Amino acid sequence: MPRSVNSVASRKRRKKIIKAAKGYWGARSKVYTVAKNAVEKGLQYAYRDRKNKKRAFRSLWITRINAAARQHGLTYSKLMHQLSNNEINLNRKVLADLAMNHPESFKAVVDSCGK
Repeated sequence: MPRSVNSVASRKRRKKIIKAAKGYWGARSKVYTVAKNAVEKGLQYAYRDRKNKKRAFRSLWITRINAAARQHGLTYSKLMHQLSNNEINLNRKVLADLAMNHPESFKAVVDSCGK
């Protein structure tokens, strides 16, 4: 009796990898074994960079808050300390948005925590 190889499932598995590698350069998008390695590596990078994106945005927010705080005669650390002492619970994302897009509101927040 001939060996059954279930070509339907194996073709589907290969097509899934090739489809995920669409847009890759050269053999990375055409040859299954090369595409498989490229897709696996891409997924590793995607997992890692989902974590790094959070880190990068927090750093950006802190930089923006610091720049805006210095315009009002404070440093980032002193501003955050005064905000926590006065129990003003605004996160860095909101503070950075206020600093960039609503400077008058940011000034009100700085004034409310007292210089």
